Amino acid sequence: MLLTEEERKLARHALGFARGRVESYRNYFVTDRAGTDGAIWMGMVEKGAATVQAGNAMTGGDDLFRLTYAGATAATDPGEKLHWEPLQPRGLAGKAGA
Repeated sequence: MLLTEEERKLARHALGFARGRVESYRNYFVTDRAGTDGAIWMGMVEKGAATVQAGNAMTGGDDLFRLTYAGATAATDPGEKLHWEPLQPRGLAGKAGA
């Protein structure tokens, strides 16, 4: 799966790859789907790189985006470790279709 430069930047942020980190520790990004970042995330949802859940009180009304396994691996650089299993909400830990 190919991600655009903007998609890849947001995906890496969602996984926690920043400031020299080489291991992922999360898998979420909260934003309004009507905003600039939200539009990019919705493009990732359309191509199967991410999923979206409607916002609620916990997210301040903004939507919650998570990467699929394909989206997460596309955002991971060589030498980085993707900790996939702990990053999934309960019941979505499997790679297939997640």
